[in-house]
This record gives sequence, structure tokens and C-alpha cells, in this order.
Amino acid sequence: MTAITSPRIVLVTGGNRGIGLAIARAFKSAGDTVIVSHRTGSAPEGLEGVIMDVTDSESVSAGFKDIESRFGSVDILVANAGITKDGLSLRMSEEDFQDVVNTNLTGAFRTAQKVLSGMMKKKSGRVIFIGSVVGLLGSSGQVNYASTKSGLVGMARSFAREYGSRNITFNVIAPGFVETDMTSVLSDELRDKYVSQIPLGRFCTPEEVAGVAAFLASVEAGYITGAVIPVDGGLGMGH
Repeated sequence: MTAITSPRIVLVTGGNRGIGLAIARAFKSAGDTVIVSHRTGSAPEGLEGVIMDVTDSESVSAGFKDIESRFGSVDILVANAGITKDGLSLRMSEEDFQDVVNTNLTGAFRTAQKVLSGMMKKKSGRVIFIGSVVGLLGSSGQVNYASTKSGLVGMARSFAREYGSRNITFNVIAPGFVETDMTSVLSDELRDKYVSQIPLGRFCTPEEVAGVAAFLASVEAGYITGAVIPVDGGLGMGH
């Protein structure tokens, strides 16, 4: 088995805030070269940045050319970029459905596809998709989002079967409710309702998700592929 040597080249899509930023900082603290993709602006302090819109194939291609010219091929991809456009299915527009699919699912495919040639040459690589507990449980008002997160499981497992012989692993992390800007705006009543459904009785921290990502990229996790790792406090157990 070929090990990924340090410092590794790590790309975290949507890594400028929330879960993505926590994951990027975890790899940075391990001594890796960490690149975060962003559509505008600049990367957070201490991290490398690349302009990349995962909904645009040409932007993804240009972003990878930039990465490879500056750093070389990517050793670890964390496909984290995602959006929500919630609404009850009866009223959800096709545009809102397609926008979420194009970012969360097709965007993950675009970036995963781009890292394959470099990983195949090295006969080593790790791809980690950031899914969600709702991909397994479903969620009222999130038929688009839940569909994409469920789709990541099938995508990861199909990739895992195709490229396992090249020592490239593909796994999904499925967080539950996480302490981010998105959940900080919840009312106390709604927050209490969600917490009451979680056996551990609290929301997850971004750093707890980041710790699982770091493990899946480690030597110790070299025999794990096609797995869905829940980080949800027991919310989705049994699914």
C-alpha cells in the first residue's frame, strides 16, 4: 500500500466558512498544504485559495489548472461546497431544485472527477464528501437538498468500486445539526425542538466534523471506503 506523504495537498471546496473552514484548519494544523475554493474574495488567513465555482465546468477546470501549476496534484479532496433552497415540494420551483442539485451533487462529481488522474498516477488518494443526516432520513421542505445528500452516497460507493484497486478511497461524512451561521439564526423554540430529538442532547461543533475528516484521510483509515460516517449525536441511528 502506498501512503500519502506529508505535507499533503488538500483541497476543501467551500472551505471559507463553517464546516469547510474547520476542516481546512484541521488539515493545516497537521502540516498539510490546504487550498480552499471560493467564488469571490480571498481565502481565510493562513490558507491558500483558488477561485472556483463548482456549478461551472469551465471554472472548475481553470481552478484545477491553477492548483496544479502552483502546488501539484491534489492528494485529498473534501467536497464540501453546498447550498440550500428550502420549500415544500408542492411549491418548489424546478430552478430551485436544479440549483441545489448542480451545486451539491453535480459540483461534487465535477471536483471528484478532476482529482482522479493525479491520484491514479500516485496510486493513492482520499475523497471525502460532506453529506447530511437528512440524506438518509429525509426532511420536510428539503426534497432537493435531501436528494443531493442521498445521491452522494451512491456516488461515493460507485467511485469506490471503480478506483479501489488504485488505493483511492471515497467516503461520506453525514453531519446532523451543526453549530454554524445557518443554525445560529434558529429561534430558541425551534432549536429546543431539534435538540430534543438528538440522543446526545446538543448540536455538533464544526471541529467534531473536521476530526472525522482528518481521520478518514489518515493512514489508519486506509481500509475504509464506501462508508457513511454519521456525526449526528445519534439523530439518524439505524439508517
